[in-house]
Amino acid sequence: MSDHVPSAPTTPSDEPQAIHRPFVQNVGTRRMLHFTQKEIQSSMSLLNPDALEIEYTRMMMGFVLFNPEPARILMVGLGGGSLPKFCYRYLAGADIEVVEIDPAVIALREAFMVPPDNVRFRVVQADAADHLRGLSDHADVIFLDGYGVGGIPDALCSEAFYADCHRALRENGILVINYHVNHPMHHEYLARVRASFGSSMFEVVDDDMTNSVVFACKGDLLNDPAAAELKRPAAIPRDAWRQLMPTLRVIGATLELR
Repeated sequence: MSDHVPSAPTTPSDEPQAIHRPFVQNVGTRRMLHFTQKEIQSSMSLLNPDALEIEYTRMMMGFVLFNPEPARILMVGLGGGSLPKFCYRYLAGADIEVVEIDPAVIALREAFMVPPDNVRFRVVQADAADHLRGLSDHADVIFLDGYGVGGIPDALCSEAFYADCHRALRENGILVINYHVNHPMHHEYLARVRASFGSSMFEVVDDDMTNSVVFACKGDLLNDPAAAELKRPAAIPRDAWRQLMPTLRVIGATLELR
């Protein structure tokens, strides 16, 4: 499940996930994916289905400042497919694999205009914790945006899982994680990432102080001073860069303050 816009953190016992089924709601020219009426999991513009409607999704694309031409991207959480669609359209050289545990979410892929499986794009129904446990030197970028009712499943925020992510990355691979900044376990989650990635990580918080996006690298790529210059790489189309640029400025400012 992805594209999560969190409300106040809850615990799984507050609203058992098993009783919630994803549903689609159209409001004007927007189509939204919900698990509950209070939480928007994903939002899509019907006028521009490949655009990144939600700020934190644009923030997660900040990895292009360090690696604008990833060969393989692994995404945890499909949701409404905003990030998979954007990467599929604008990162033409990337092989994209999306791991989603919930078949009911996958069943809605056509409603959100997610591309069909093909030679460079596929959606895999699997438990991401199990899936990553068997991978080594697999991906240049891993996105973690797997949310259910009540937040991130425990299996996707454990120290062992982040170690599996580190192993699944290629040299200089980048892990990108979406967190709820006000979650009571937020600092503990960061410590767990740091246990595998050391100091090669940084955090960017959105303007609403709701989402925190963490970048962690298996290598020293995040220390590249050229990233803060915010120059459009030749591999990134102008249309994509225009969409990302306001958010990339925030990331650039964060890098300058490190």
